[in-house]
Amino acid sequence: MTTTTFPPSDPLTWKQADTDVHVATRDGEFAGFVEFDGSAHLVRDARGVDIGRFVRFDDARNALETVGEPTRRVRGFSIPRALLRRPRRARP
Repeated sequence: MTTTTFPPSDPLTWKQADTDVHVATRDGEFAGFVEFDGSAHLVRDARGVDIGRFVRFDDARNALETVGEPTRRVRGFSIPRALLRRPRRARP
């Protein structure tokens, strides 16, 4: 499998999706989101992994910025050859 990483210099772009949800993208790809649950800002990355809870929105945004370089799949998933074979009938 081949993957491509974005350079860390590519900044996140933020958009407000709802009154309590902000979505981040990097180079047009989903990078994560921040959701306010009434008491704290919850941060999740592009795969839905919980990054943490933060009192301030700016701290939540910075946490997602520093989560490491996201990866993007360039080629599609390939199924192992053994699974592509047709099943054989049992001989009587």
